[in-house]
Amino acid sequence: MSDDRLTFKEMCERFDVTPRTLRYYEYIELLEPDREGRSRFYRPRELARMTLILRGRRWGFSLEEIRQWLLIYESEGTRAQMEAWVELADRQLGVLAEEKARLETSIQELQDTRDQVAKGL
Repeated sequence: MSDDRLTFKEMCERFDVTPRTLRYYEYIELLEPDREGRSRFYRPRELARMTLILRGRRWGFSLEEIRQWLLIYESEGTRAQMEAWVELADRQLGVLAEEKARLETSIQELQDTRDQVAKGL
């Protein structure tokens, strides 16, 4: 085994994901590990992709959006991928801003109600 590759177990540990998650990402073609018999090995390319996948999920992107974005690099290169990224990020920033506003309203309503109840005690 090459020193720059991770085993399946090491990949799960490094990224704190379950084996099921890692297998699913392979199934939907987000990752393409090297296979030697029944063993899987992940190269630096897969580590970079996994970092992007998890970051994208944290920011609220769907797995399909992430998959499509990664495919742009394969077919059209870095510039096209970055242009697509800016568009996706702009859209998601709007979604997150709306979600933040809803949360702030909910927090304020809950705080007000809590304060009224506490005052009545």
